Amino acid sequence: MSSIPAATDVLDASVDVLPLPDVAERLNQPITRVHQALRDRHLIAIRRKGVLMVPAAFLNDEGEVVKGLVGTITVLHDSGFGPDEMLRWLFAEDDTLPGTPIDALRGDRGREVKRRAQALAF
Repeated sequence: MSSIPAATDVLDASVDVLPLPDVAERLNQPITRVHQALRDRHLIAIRRKGVLMVPAAFLNDEGEVVKGLVGTITVLHDSGFGPDEMLRWLFAEDDTLPGTPIDALRGDRGREVKRRAQALAF
């Protein structure tokens, strides 16, 4: 079994994060599925104070991964972004969205976010 990948904690301390057991509970999935989602790059975890955590913004109020997040992570990965860079980009303020790319994904603006992520490769 491979280890669970984790990014450096590049997020501002004010960004709400959830430990993996809480992520599993909110997704109504066993913790092993959360581990697999991290290995498959469907989610990105950070290690904060020695504990693996996922940004709470990656999950919606219905207990699902935010629509468009997985595809956006894939596009960023294919563009050569590492997990640290992905997190920085997803949580960086962008006045043209407005807000951050993760805010736009949560607001059902996934096409625009994915288009911008694709443009980063060129």
